[in-house]
Amino acid sequence: MKNKLLSSFRIIHISVAMAGILILSGCTKKFPEKDVDQNTLGTIGPSQLPYIFSGAQKYASAIGSYQVDQNLTADVYAQYFAIDVTYFPTDRYEVVSDWNQESFNIAYLQVMPQLQTIFSNYDSTSAEYAVANVMWVWTFHRVTDYFGPIPYFNAGTGTNAVAYDPQDKIYADFFKRLNDAITILKTKTSEHPFGTFDLMFAGDVNKWVKFANTLKLRLALRISKVDPVQAKTEAESAFADGVLTASPAEDVYVSRDGSKNDPNGLSTMSDWNEFRMSATMESVLKGYNDPRMPEYFLPAANTGTYEGLRNGVSVGQLADPLNKAAANSHVGARWASPAFGGLDSYKSTPANIMCVAEAYFLRAEAALLGWNMGGTVQELYEAGITNSLKQWGVTDNTTIQNYINSTATPIAPQDFLNSPAVSTVPIKFNGADQAIQLKQIATQKWLSLFPDGHEAWADYRRSHALDLYPVANSDNPDLTNPATQWIRRLPFLMSERVSNTAETEKAVQLLGGPDKITTPLWWDKN
Repeated sequence: MKNKLLSSFRIIHISVAMAGILILSGCTKKFPEKDVDQNTLGTIGPSQLPYIFSGAQKYASAIGSYQVDQNLTADVYAQYFAIDVTYFPTDRYEVVSDWNQESFNIAYLQVMPQLQTIFSNYDSTSAEYAVANVMWVWTFHRVTDYFGPIPYFNAGTGTNAVAYDPQDKIYADFFKRLNDAITILKTKTSEHPFGTFDLMFAGDVNKWVKFANTLKLRLALRISKVDPVQAKTEAESAFADGVLTASPAEDVYVSRDGSKNDPNGLSTMSDWNEFRMSATMESVLKGYNDPRMPEYFLPAANTGTYEGLRNGVSVGQLADPLNKAAANSHVGARWASPAFGGLDSYKSTPANIMCVAEAYFLRAEAALLGWNMGGTVQELYEAGITNSLKQWGVTDNTTIQNYINSTATPIAPQDFLNSPAVSTVPIKFNGADQAIQLKQIATQKWLSLFPDGHEAWADYRRSHALDLYPVANSDNPDLTNPATQWIRRLPFLMSERVSNTAETEKAVQLLGGPDKITTPLWWDKN
């Protein structure tokens, strides 16, 4: 087991003063020592604030915690990957609370103090304050969409017991922060907040506005079943203000330099040889003859063909030759070392944050709901496919049009369990059946989000329009029938139950159901 687990400890009670020390000591691990005066760790000057913002961006995209924050959870729950080793049980829905702790560590210890420092040192009407607010929302929407209620409004204030807040109130704050940030940034288009220290847009305010609006559109669709009126209002205003529209120029990444302290998280763990292409991915990509398949995965070592593994195979089943690593496809070359057929530059592959294609699929679904999105459902669906293919290097128009007009459907993956095709959803837009249209949007959106399992799993739970295989086996006693049940959230942390007991018990009441993986979140109405 390669991951390094942090011991459970209280991370949301950090005082502001202590946060300053943590911020700067964290920065010295990510940047050259000359960037921070080691004799004044408790003092934060204007010249250090850009480094602090860079640090927040790096940590938010999970530099050293990718495995336990995302790969062993959301990536397998979204069925991008399946686990091919016996010592990781999360693919069979067994919960390891110490691993889930990393989601809190990232947000509360590594990102929140740095962004709070930005808020404390810039005027609330500044561009710097605005972009920090956008990063705040991007960071915390990933945490609340894992657990549901989380410590939010009083986190980091230094109090001994921190209350959990309900998800609807947290989402209301997300929309307020995004709307405030967008309003400010639209008046600052000639400025360059944090300049080249901004690892996403190099201080380009126009790109920040588009990113913020697209994030707002994502969150609007997230609440579309629980609060359709606000969802429509937020979505239409996001579109009117301008969302991401052109791949690859506007696809959003956090840059990585590939050093020991700044690698791509997926690349770092790919050589550990512990996960493979899922059978779901194989069924869809092969069935569609999808040109993104050789970008997403490498051929299996044993056969030279693309092969996938069913999620949730048992420890005993993993012993079968068809379920071994060499029999299934490794993640693609941009995340793989040369030893596995990858690139020399694999550790400096930028971290995926958001793709233009997602914006089109969000708009397509919103148009299906009757919202004003500036195009028909079919136009936006096909634009989403086009931009996703372009993101992954498919630029030939004939190839793109042939794919869009294909009537191909997923196929049986011929795996160990003789699984059938995962669905019958074709690529070519169905002009008559809205239920099929929703499935088409969900399927192509899932393909386009790769490898962002965080968002793919959240979107699956929110819409439940995407067809995935039931896990082959569940080792979780709360989920006994994988054919009709699926994982909907992560349980509250054991460390919280020990050191923040009373507030965690109150959080269960806010959840509206037992603290189990089968309890849906506030926005999950399936």
